[in-house]
Amino acid sequence: MMNQITPKGGGDGGGARPGGLLYSGNDWNFQILRDCYDAIAEIADKELGLELYANRIEIITSEQMLDVYTSHGMPLGYKHWSFGKRFIGHENAYRRGLMGLAYEVVINSDPCINYLMEENSATMQALVIAHAAFGHNHFFRNNRLFREWTDPSEILDYLEFARGFIARCEERHGVRAVERILDAAHALQNQGVHRHSGARKLDLKAEQQRARERRAYEDSMFNDLWRTLPTEPAGEEGQAEGALARRLLGLPEENLLYFLEKNAPRLASWEREIIRIVRMVAQYFYPQPQVKMMNEGCATWVHSYIMRRLHELGRIDDAAYLEVIHSTSNVISQPGFDAGGGPSFNPYALGYAMMTDIARICETPTEEDRTWFPDIAGNGDPIGTLRHAWAEYRDESFIQQFLSPKVIRDFRMFRLRDDTSQPYLLVDAIHDEAGYRDIRRSVALTYDPGTFYTEIEIVDVDLLGDRTLVLEHRSRTGQMLQPGDARQTLDYLALLWGYGVILKEIDSQTGTVVTTHSAKPSA
Repeated sequence: MMNQITPKGGGDGGGARPGGLLYSGNDWNFQILRDCYDAIAEIADKELGLELYANRIEIITSEQMLDVYTSHGMPLGYKHWSFGKRFIGHENAYRRGLMGLAYEVVINSDPCINYLMEENSATMQALVIAHAAFGHNHFFRNNRLFREWTDPSEILDYLEFARGFIARCEERHGVRAVERILDAAHALQNQGVHRHSGARKLDLKAEQQRARERRAYEDSMFNDLWRTLPTEPAGEEGQAEGALARRLLGLPEENLLYFLEKNAPRLASWEREIIRIVRMVAQYFYPQPQVKMMNEGCATWVHSYIMRRLHELGRIDDAAYLEVIHSTSNVISQPGFDAGGGPSFNPYALGYAMMTDIARICETPTEEDRTWFPDIAGNGDPIGTLRHAWAEYRDESFIQQFLSPKVIRDFRMFRLRDDTSQPYLLVDAIHDEAGYRDIRRSVALTYDPGTFYTEIEIVDVDLLGDRTLVLEHRSRTGQMLQPGDARQTLDYLALLWGYGVILKEIDSQTGTVVTTHSAKPSA
């Protein structure tokens, strides 16, 4: 069962006595949640100046939380076998105690949907409201990357359209035929976003309204193009027609799903629309990994500030605040390199540490801080400085701008160089003036969006011959594609294209072709 709370907004805590405790003990009810929300909202507005989408808070069970995991947090979505497989995997791990569940999940939509676990204590419900409904909500609404690339007011309507369209396709064409296209599109979805072509804010409502007319127009245009192409190599006239056709195809193209949707010769109109749906959803989530550290750091800093102020104002007791400290300490712990924490920093830990450090620099800077951060050191406006950072930076630029020597020392960072021609590892950046800057650049580089995705482009089509699609992968030193994964992904690409595909791996420094992968559509 899912229970929904519609917060009232400001006020002095609803049924709670002004200035008195919001609750006592672990038990909660919906009136307590409303009181906590209103008390948190007052601090968020008057002291932090947070700007929010309207909030919708829903209380869900552990099984429903597992279901949310499988659908990337979205309340609506089309059906696909992979979601069920993911649900079973999460459920088995949870039942055996191999994984825990999040206290909350928040969705970048308008209204902002916040899922809270019904098993949470009253204190944890208040904490996650401050964390998600205020911290994440403010970040979603104000960060430039989200403002330029997403429209939260339309995503829920588009997902409802997508679910209905795919369900109708399954009824008309069969589940297996639809899954065949979805499987292929899902395999290519990380290469189905616009990344280097400037900001393309999705107009999802217009996409839905124009879908039928656009499909009919594109079908007619693309049929004319392919009908006029010769099937055998021709002379200079044919070569000129081929060059013209390549220009019409818009090559080179980084967005593989976009190219297939527009130009694949053998796809039906409903198959193109399914590819478009997968592409639109992938595009909507494109900003998320680029600001994960900042987003979690912002939400953690906000909930820590708000819960501390609730304790100072006498709205929660010492026992509740100790629970807040315990939970936050667990969230922001940074495992050692040999403790199974993986190669990356805990985004909660690094984000919270940097934001706490910015607040310190603004209020009580050291001489080192004044040298490194002359623009913000001692400005007396930590909240305004943080709000500006939350709005204008992504993880890479935030680290490059604000990672301080103090945080580098606190996290005991140093840099190792692994030269494969040498039998040893070299520590080439430590805690000194040059080392701080080198470490900061290296940490920022690990958050570079260019490292998240493989750089692949469609560069040519053999229009005058067998219509083979040619792609290039600009590889970095020591970062070649895994042959098995490349082969399986190319199989999906060939399925959608309808003809053979070739992928050339090119050394980005020398421009030479290192290796070639190929695939042909199955009969």
